[in-house]
Amino acid sequence: MEESSTSPFDRIDIKILRALQAEGRLTNSELAARVSVSAATCHRRTQRLFEEGYITGVRAEIAPAAVGLGALVMVGVVLDRSTPESFAAFEEAVLKLKEVLDCNLVAGDFDYLLKIRVRDMADFNKLHGQKLIALPGVRQTRTFFVMKEVKENARLPF
Repeated sequence: MEESSTSPFDRIDIKILRALQAEGRLTNSELAARVSVSAATCHRRTQRLFEEGYITGVRAEIAPAAVGLGALVMVGVVLDRSTPESFAAFEEAVLKLKEVLDCNLVAGDFDYLLKIRVRDMADFNKLHGQKLIALPGVRQTRTFFVMKEVKENARLPF
């Protein structure tokens, strides 16, 4: 990300964002040392980045296979109607499915693209048969089992 006169960030903000994106567990003093500012300045700037919504959270990255969720599945969903009400009903229902990691409204062959984590194909088959096709307005689904994760949750290009 380049600094510009219209950017809400200066070079220190960008350094803070880059450092936290790479290693979210840094203490304030470690972060301050990395970006070459005092601990008080670093804390104030980091708090502002949180308060203004530029940083929305910090969390651990868990190895899916290590916790028994080794299968990654992408599902394209086509709804029977393209109305604000049908989109809202689908979105409200999909938010309740813990297996769905991401749900995006897309342009193209599908209305939504879902990213789902499950144990295995049998686990997905159960989820599909009991929950996915029962979501409000679902007319059709297309399922893609991920064979290899080449790039996952990449950092934003700052």
